Amino acid sequence: MRVAVIHEAPVPPQTARELLTELLRKGVSVLYLRISRLNGEVSKDGSLRISYGSDHLVEIDGGLVRGVGSVASMETLLKRVNILKQLEIGGALLVNSSEGFLNARDKYRATQLLASSGVRVPETKITEDVYVLSETVRSWGKTVIKPLIGSMGYGSLLVSDPDIAYIIGKTWLSHSQPLLIQKYTRAKERDIRVFIVGDEILGAIYRYKPENTWKTNVAQGAKVEKAPVDADLAELSLKATKILKLDYAGVDVGETEDGYVVYEVNAMPNWQGFYAGTGVNPAPKIVDYLLRKLKK
Repeated sequence: MRVAVIHEAPVPPQTARELLTELLRKGVSVLYLRISRLNGEVSKDGSLRISYGSDHLVEIDGGLVRGVGSVASMETLLKRVNILKQLEIGGALLVNSSEGFLNARDKYRATQLLASSGVRVPETKITEDVYVLSETVRSWGKTVIKPLIGSMGYGSLLVSDPDIAYIIGKTWLSHSQPLLIQKYTRAKERDIRVFIVGDEILGAIYRYKPENTWKTNVAQGAKVEKAPVDADLAELSLKATKILKLDYAGVDVGETEDGYVVYEVNAMPNWQGFYAGTGVNPAPKIVDYLLRKLKK
C-alpha cells in the first residue's frame, strides 16, 4: 500500500510530518508530494497519468491532502484541484476528496450548501457592487468582509462604517476580488472549533480572541481551552461535515443570541491549537480512517 501526503510547502509542515510518521508506524509506504510539481497528462489513446517533476510517474493507493498552497490565481487553483481529481480518476482515495475540498474552500459555496440543507449560518451576501456593500453595512451595523478563498483569518475585516466599507470595497474590486460579507453575530468573545473524523467527534475547543483583534484564529494568537460538546453542537457539526462531503474537518461554530451558527468548515484544519486544548492528536485518527477506507 502506498499513500502520499500532499501539500505545497517545500518542507512538510508539522501536521504533514505527524501524518507521515503515523503512516510509517503503520508500515505503510509513504511519500510527500508538492502539489505544484504534479503534472497531469492525457495521452493520445485517452489514458490519464500523473507525473512528478520531470517525468516520475505517480502511482498511489491513497492520499492525505493537507494543503494546495497560497494560490494567487483561479487558474492555478483549478489546475491543482484538477490534479487531485485525476488522482481520484486513477483510483487513488483522497482524504479529503477533491469535491469536498472545493465545497469547503469556496466560502460562499459552503454557505449555500449549508443553508439550503437547513444548517444555520450568518446572514451572508456576495456582490461585485460597492453600493450593495455600503448599504448592507448601514443596515447590519457590524459586518465582516472576507476573501472568498482564504485561511487562518487573514484578509478578513470587521467594519461598521458604510464609508469605510465603500473604500475597502473599491479597493477589493479594483483587484477583481468579489465582496463576501456576513453579518457579525458573535455574542461572546470566542468561537468553537469542533474536530471531526468520519462519524467521530474528537472534541472541541473554545478559541478566545486576543486583546488586539476581533479574530479567534489560533494562527493570529487566539487562546484555547477545551470546550464541552452538547447534543446540539454535535449534531450541527456532523451535519455540516456530511453536507460538504468531507471525511474530516474543523467546524467553526459561533454562539449567538439565537443559538449556534456555522461560520466556516475547514477541509484542511491545522490542529496544534486543538491538541493544546484537548490533548487529542487527530493524526492517528485520520490515518486510521484512511486505512480503513482503503481496506474496504
